[in-house]
Amino acid sequence: MNSLKRLLKCVITLVCILILISGCSKDISTFGKDTNISGRISNSQFKVHYIDVGQGDSILVQDGDKNMLIDTGTNESQNYLISYLKKQNIKEINYMVLTHPHEDHIGGADKVIKNFIVDKIYMNSVSTNTKTFRDLIYAMKEKGLKADEPDSENFKLNKADCNVYGPVNPTEGNLNTYSIVVKVTYGQNKFLFTGDTQSSNEEAMIEKGYDLKCDVLKIAHHGSRTSSTDDFLNYVSPKYAVISCGRDNDYGHPHKSTVEKLKNRNIPLYRTDENGTIICVSDGSTIKFSCSPGDYKMGSRKNRYSK
Repeated sequence: MNSLKRLLKCVITLVCILILISGCSKDISTFGKDTNISGRISNSQFKVHYIDVGQGDSILVQDGDKNMLIDTGTNESQNYLISYLKKQNIKEINYMVLTHPHEDHIGGADKVIKNFIVDKIYMNSVSTNTKTFRDLIYAMKEKGLKADEPDSENFKLNKADCNVYGPVNPTEGNLNTYSIVVKVTYGQNKFLFTGDTQSSNEEAMIEKGYDLKCDVLKIAHHGSRTSSTDDFLNYVSPKYAVISCGRDNDYGHPHKSTVEKLKNRNIPLYRTDENGTIICVSDGSTIKFSCSPGDYKMGSRKNRYSK
């Protein structure tokens, strides 16, 4: 009987330990969920990876053996980003676009520069006095790299056409408004990447008559209510939307008003906080996603800021 009691106690203890470990793992892992589709995709295909870097942005655009990296996530996620890029057999990044110098967009930039060949960097002229920004500048100096500030740059990423627009109507003191916007066209399919552009930027781009129509829209500013106005969504008219944000983030992203606008337009919404890393594959006419759409729920954290 005593032996049976001891055995039962050991089993109960083991179960408790396993539950505790499982619970801790879930709390610690706030980013880095892969879809495991990469190995089934041919290198000859056009791919867009919306990488799960938590509460930040990092997007890898690939056309054959040519690569463009738009933003590099947070300081916290930089080791995961490097690991993810290496898993994609990346050795050279032909274009790196750093939309604006907030930590959640440039956190891994210095490590990317140190670990890969980077041919060209686009970033705006506004600077910040943060360690993250200084680390980026030091890494660029070590590799002899200088950044170009785009006005309206056009280039080819293998067969894909890329349009890079410099900050449109930036507001002094608001780094988000300095975001660079990128549009990539592959055959008939179009992808728009908006950084953390604000409603004032969206309005200015519409007034300038930029061709922003797209199939897939990366929703600006992690789904904040300060972006994605009705006028902008109507102008861009996306078929699909992607939001890059962290699970249970402090800001309550995505905001209720933003996801409701997408829901009312019947735009399927993919989100890294639910889907993990999202991969789009295009043959020039058809777009396929590596996962099913997420939902239209707002960010769930209780103590969220109004951003």
